[in-house]
Amino acid sequence: MIRVWFNHWFSTIYKLIELLKAEGDYYVIGTNQRSAAVYKLVCDEFYTEPALDGDAYADYCLEFCREHGVEVFIPRRQMLAVSKRKSEFEAMGVRVLVDDYDKLVDLNYKIRAYERFSGIDSVHIPEYRLVTNAGGFRMAYEELREKYRQICFKFERDEGGRSFRLIDNSRTGYKALFMPQSTRMTFDDAFRALSEAEECEPLIVMPYLPGNELSIDCLVTNSGRIMIPRVKSSGRAEKIVYDSSILKMCDDMIDNCQLECPFNIQFKYLDDVPYFLEINTRMSGGLQMSCAAENINILDIAINKLFGIDKEWSISGVDKTVSYIEMPLILN
Repeated sequence: MIRVWFNHWFSTIYKLIELLKAEGDYYVIGTNQRSAAVYKLVCDEFYTEPALDGDAYADYCLEFCREHGVEVFIPRRQMLAVSKRKSEFEAMGVRVLVDDYDKLVDLNYKIRAYERFSGIDSVHIPEYRLVTNAGGFRMAYEELREKYRQICFKFERDEGGRSFRLIDNSRTGYKALFMPQSTRMTFDDAFRALSEAEECEPLIVMPYLPGNELSIDCLVTNSGRIMIPRVKSSGRAEKIVYDSSILKMCDDMIDNCQLECPFNIQFKYLDDVPYFLEINTRMSGGLQMSCAAENINILDIAINKLFGIDKEWSISGVDKTVSYIEMPLILN
């Protein structure tokens, strides 16, 4: 039995843990800062995590592995801090499902990732400006507004698009009271907010890409590259589309970054052109959709890879649509 630890994951890890247990002899330990994390229902043990960052959190993780006999650690929270000290986990006999720090550090900063992939012919990089104060924000907005209809911004270090905002100057006055709350805000509101600080965290200002999101779940194995492209729209249904140009983009990017653990590449469309957004150097929150679409257990394949075991897998290459339903669960 392999003792596996998941730290502070998305709620969708619930399904991946179910798939993992159905596939092999796994004992699953889960942690989260929220005691009500839904995936605790499919864990054999569950604990609430402390609020720590950086080396302090890595120290906590090392001690947690010692106390609980962890054999495989699958980190999401503080992934860079854990990766930086990966050798310490390995010295304890813990296999960590994360790539080496020198591979991750560029890819987890969006501008560094843009610069890294800008020389690849098949990859389209959106025009952008990096700013650190309100004055730079105004200048970037005015320059880009001359070329593009809509402008958006987000912090360079972000996960899940939490800081994403679309500049919408129509959201003022009485009529705005009838608009649904969203990530839209006016330029004036954004400028005022940024003006409260002399310097802000690095902020990316770029054209808004209004098309569908393209999310490709990937894993490199000895028998080939798993690449499952999902086209995500506003609804729950996602289309699996094996377009040769999409797969070529991913192949070229994998050649460049040489990641060994599961990862996810995201693009978004503008005028039918897929522009690169980011690489998530971990399993995506929607990986269970790809696994369901192709009847493949990417997490189990990845864990076996850590032990030097090559599990057989196959991809149909057939386009299809996959969706999901809500399922009520009682937590206690």
